[in-house]
Amino acid sequence: MVDILHRVGIKSSSVGDVYAALTTVDGLAGWWTSDTDGDPNIGGTLQFRFGEGRIDMKVVELQPDKRVLWEVTAGPEEWIGTRVVWNLRRDDDFTVVLFEHEGWKEPVEFLHHCSTKWALFLMSLKSMVETGTGAPDPCDVKIDNWN
Repeated sequence: MVDILHRVGIKSSSVGDVYAALTTVDGLAGWWTSDTDGDPNIGGTLQFRFGEGRIDMKVVELQPDKRVLWEVTAGPEEWIGTRVVWNLRRDDDFTVVLFEHEGWKEPVEFLHHCSTKWALFLMSLKSMVETGTGAPDPCDVKIDNWN
């Protein structure tokens, strides 16, 4: 198994600001994809649309201001059954986000693409929390011919 791992510090007034951006439809639409819908509660499914592409995530765990865990139930074949984990903590004036997209079966080329895109979307999350403006799809940085 292979995982995508990232760490980003977000200057915020509280961990709750970041947690809300990860656990509400409006928050998610502000930094990942503007076409976001679904039920953000435990057991619910979040639907993320990227043009013709789609990703559905089941909300598995929510620990307020600490942890968010989703399981991919629909989307690219390589993503099905993987898990997306957000661990949050306060460190000085920052909320530290430890991000994992875990459980990839093998390190295929698509994993490289997704790692870069996750990094860009984490920067979008940072920007949204810090300034009020993120860069969700379709306004995100296009990195290659797979966008």
